[in-house]
Amino acid sequence: MTSTTLKAVDKVEILTLQDNYIEITAMDDSPVISRARPLKEGEFRVSVLAEHGFSALVKTSLQSKTHTLLFDFGFSEDGAAQNARVLGADMTQVEAATLSHGHMDHTGGMQKLTALIGKRNIPFVVHPSVFKFPRYIKYGEDYRVNLPQLTRGVVREAGLSVIETAKPYLLLDDTILFLGEIPRRTDFEKGIPVAYWQKDGQETWDAIEDDTSVVMNLKDKGLVILSGCAHAGIINTVQYAVEVTGMEKIHVIMGGFHLSGPLFEPIIGRTVAELRKFHPDYVIPAHCTGRKAVLAVEREMPEQFLLNMAGTKLTFV
Repeated sequence: MTSTTLKAVDKVEILTLQDNYIEITAMDDSPVISRARPLKEGEFRVSVLAEHGFSALVKTSLQSKTHTLLFDFGFSEDGAAQNARVLGADMTQVEAATLSHGHMDHTGGMQKLTALIGKRNIPFVVHPSVFKFPRYIKYGEDYRVNLPQLTRGVVREAGLSVIETAKPYLLLDDTILFLGEIPRRTDFEKGIPVAYWQKDGQETWDAIEDDTSVVMNLKDKGLVILSGCAHAGIINTVQYAVEVTGMEKIHVIMGGFHLSGPLFEPIIGRTVAELRKFHPDYVIPAHCTGRKAVLAVEREMPEQFLLNMAGTKLTFV
């Protein structure tokens, strides 16, 4: 594959509008970490909301130019939007949006967040399979949990202009890469075995091929890789980012790694071992990574581990 020319930037900033965890009293700020302090007139009157969803504002800065991308929308209708207001995030700066995949914990807040942007026809880059329907989790022949549908009409109502692609796609003056469909090459990252959808009325396993990530290139430091759930496997994801960009140095691996629960806990050890081989400067498990996997990353990679929260701003320079 011919490598994609992803511009090197001076700074990458990731503000998490929605994640599964919040701890207002953490007080562990650093040059990289800025925790949320939702104060009004010097008082804590409202918390940042944590829920099983993910959304982030990604900013790249090159010389005097800054670009802003909205990555995912969180779960509930109001959660990420309320956090944006509490955090004082200027959503009007958003120039484009992307979606990690078409599940409800990444699409639910679309209408409220885009209303804060206040613009129409914002480029919205997605894999075509985000619109697959019906999708569901099957726990047996007699019990399934249906996943809400995302439609092109809903997206248009939100003021977004859809760009559908399974291939890598450069955004915002070539400073952010939408990774596109990620090849499944490892022997242990198998996806969700109980995920299904119906194609032409026939039930088939859902490979969640729409799963993807965004990638930035921090000057002299390496790649910054941000996943939503990494249903393709976080190791597959990082390997593909290296392949597409032609860059081997990894600065940050961040996002949901989907290692929660009995179906995925058996591969925690292998995943962490493979993460170590990339020699990243930071590993930041979030969202659906799961408590046991987060603890494993912290234990095995203590110098690289950072704890993410709803409302946390991470700055990489």
